[in-house]
Amino acid sequence: MPITLPETLPAYDVLRNEGVMVMSPERAARQDIRPLRIGLLNLMPKKIQTENQFARLIGATPLQIDLHLIRMTEHQTRNTAAAHMETFYRPFKEVKDEKFDGLIITGAPIEHLAFEEVTYWDELCEVFDWTQTHVQSTFGVCWGGMAMINHFHGVKKHMLPHKAFGCFRHRNLAPTSPFLRGFSDDFVIPVSRWTEMRQDEIDGRPGLRTLLGSEEVGPCLVEDTAHRALYIFNHFEYDSDTLKQEYDRDIANGTAINVPLNYYPDDDPAKPPLNRWRSHAHLLYGNWINEIYQSTPYEISEIGT
Repeated sequence: MPITLPETLPAYDVLRNEGVMVMSPERAARQDIRPLRIGLLNLMPKKIQTENQFARLIGATPLQIDLHLIRMTEHQTRNTAAAHMETFYRPFKEVKDEKFDGLIITGAPIEHLAFEEVTYWDELCEVFDWTQTHVQSTFGVCWGGMAMINHFHGVKKHMLPHKAFGCFRHRNLAPTSPFLRGFSDDFVIPVSRWTEMRQDEIDGRPGLRTLLGSEEVGPCLVEDTAHRALYIFNHFEYDSDTLKQEYDRDIANGTAINVPLNYYPDDDPAKPPLNRWRSHAHLLYGNWINEIYQSTPYEISEIGT
């Protein structure tokens, strides 16, 4: 089944040309089923790129997805056209009375700031609390996941001496988890962050379970059953060239940066990078969507009750 997107959203043509099933809201309204309502709270500066990445993953399942794009109410992006934001996004204050089967909270390039220094921190905490009564399952990604686990459990983020940057090997720590159905024992995930969450601090909080982890870059995917949430600190959603874009940007800006590890063949930036995480990305987000489908009430008004 397809993901429902406005035909004028850039992701519509991008995904259709890739073979992903997409459907206009008008066509979806004629189908006698209830689609899953999934919100994307997009905190990234490159909104369109992020929309494409997540829509690609959640649109590859056999279920019909109705995707809603959400932004922070007062924060204004400088990297995406105002017309795009006005046409496709709604501020949180306009959706807070609605209910969603799932919500993805993206990362944001503000790792150097303490959580409380982020201009929209108070409203984001309101979003976190709102998910407990209005969202069946929430997926916090990178900084979004760090912020959410900090809010609910007080787990701190720690600055790294050097940026964790590249494709790092991870281990499947919970093979029986329904979120890891079909996962290999060992695989790579793109990583791009200046901060980390520490495993001993996560282990010290009751109710948290680490599903994926790396000896090099620490915990990756954490399940929080009590808050119906997953927190992932790395980037399964990245396109093949996303790390390359970040590396090229830093080189062009004169920023000191290492070549992303284990990303380019022979670690040679002159060679095109190879995508070695795509299949596991689809597995993870497909499993998440499936778990939502299995648990969410048919009457969406009953979510959170």
